[in-house]
Amino acid sequence: METLLYTVPGMHCGHCEQAVKEEVSAVPGVDGVAVDLDTKRVEVRGESLDDAAIRAAIYEAGFEAA
Repeated sequence: METLLYTVPGMHCGHCEQAVKEEVSAVPGVDGVAVDLDTKRVEVRGESLDDAAIRAAIYEAGFEAA
């Protein structure tokens, strides 16, 4: 199991959190996604995680990962 951390400065509400969770959860290999709106951090857990695919999913949700 590996963990990747992202900062997503544009998130500010529960809708933002849900959109990011849904998109990132659909990426192959992702087992779990935790979003902290206070710190603007997204923690992704899984096996053989693809950084580019996760960043693309965050973008699809309407945000950019820093």
